[in-house]
Amino acid sequence: MEYQKSILCIGAGYVGGPTMAVIADRCPQYRVHVVDINEERIRAWNSDRLPIYEPGLDEVVARARGRNLFFSGEIAEGIRKADIVFVSVNTPTKTFGRGAGRAADLQYWEKTARQILENTSSDKIIVEKSTLPVRTAAAMERILHATPKGPHFEVVSNPEFLAEGTAIQDLENPDRVLVGSRETPKGVAARKAIVEIYENWVPRERILESNIWSSELSKLTANAFLAQRISSINSISALCEKTRAVVDEVAYAIGMDSRIGPKFLKASVGFGGSCFKKDILNLVYICENYGLDEAARYWESVVRLNEWQERRFVQNILENLFNTVAGKRIALFGFAFKANTGDTRESPAIEIARGLLEERADLVITDPKALQNARMDLAGLEGNVTFETDPYRAADGAHAIALLTEWDEYRELDYECIYDSMANPAFLFDGRNVLDHEKLYEIGFNVFAIGKAPLKHFK
Repeated sequence: MEYQKSILCIGAGYVGGPTMAVIADRCPQYRVHVVDINEERIRAWNSDRLPIYEPGLDEVVARARGRNLFFSGEIAEGIRKADIVFVSVNTPTKTFGRGAGRAADLQYWEKTARQILENTSSDKIIVEKSTLPVRTAAAMERILHATPKGPHFEVVSNPEFLAEGTAIQDLENPDRVLVGSRETPKGVAARKAIVEIYENWVPRERILESNIWSSELSKLTANAFLAQRISSINSISALCEKTRAVVDEVAYAIGMDSRIGPKFLKASVGFGGSCFKKDILNLVYICENYGLDEAARYWESVVRLNEWQERRFVQNILENLFNTVAGKRIALFGFAFKANTGDTRESPAIEIARGLLEERADLVITDPKALQNARMDLAGLEGNVTFETDPYRAADGAHAIALLTEWDEYRELDYECIYDSMANPAFLFDGRNVLDHEKLYEIGFNVFAIGKAPLKHFK
């Protein structure tokens, strides 16, 4: 079959795999090739058990795989044949050297840039899909143009704005697609080539064009603003617990203001995921590098507030279980950082589990999708931890339940049956405010939610 364009994506992770699957699904005229150095991951993409869980992803991959969507480990060959190369490699927070704990670790990104240069003999468009610090494109250009008489590369920024659990929906019906480039004739032409891909299914008014620096910075800023809203409402949740206000009512009232809006005003045990903390700390580091210390401290406080909310949740459990959880069975309902994903990266559940284990609690962890990751996250920690697929068995004999992920199935459990199986007095700590607290109290639970007065059967 003759294809109009050959698109390569280097990196078959949470961003690269789903993004390329949707492009292939919506653009059968393009050949889409996804490569990765992780052979096990590639085997999973070519199997009936994909390496990541996203609602709707299996169906999208099934329609396109083998037709115009291909997964392999043949990186060099893929680069040689591609017209457009999307770079979607991992850019974690540095754990060493200058900027450790804040700056983005760009070693994988740089290795990819050099690999592109080594295996290219024709002009190409290189698309930044990974979340990168602003001005990274300039460094990539310097690497790619290290050979004066070599092929020409245009670097384009096309940041992802996906939310795990709704990634396919976000790709198929995005709020916006952002494409940034140099404002040169060749840069604008490259930008238009990427815009043309998305025009196959995204309304043109939702496709935004900008200079490349605005595009790079927009991704970090978007995540910082979303996390800021969560930390803001979580700070108010602590005040609500002291004053007997109800945080959900406060959030609803302020969210009715059209200047504020209702989204990301759900108080909880805290935000998680691979992006928010990493991107904010990256933004902090960039601000510090430019001497903008007040701006850096402002954004850093968003992360500090989130960590405080996690510690506060553990302290609340400890204080209400009579100042000791040693030897007590505590069931954690959910370990993924949010519902509809198996991803546990930076999940609040990790720090909460650690805090309870430090107090020598006996933990039982249940989650419909994240138990394998939970095992890896807690490997090597001292203490008694078991993993259970059935939430009823997890709660059997428990002194307390801590709900940490807002899975729909946890709303539908038979809590009378669960209560009868638990030790008394039975406690339930709702870290997501998704359960019927009054009904739980009537059953017999002592109920502690985020941002509202507790419902206790004792003083």
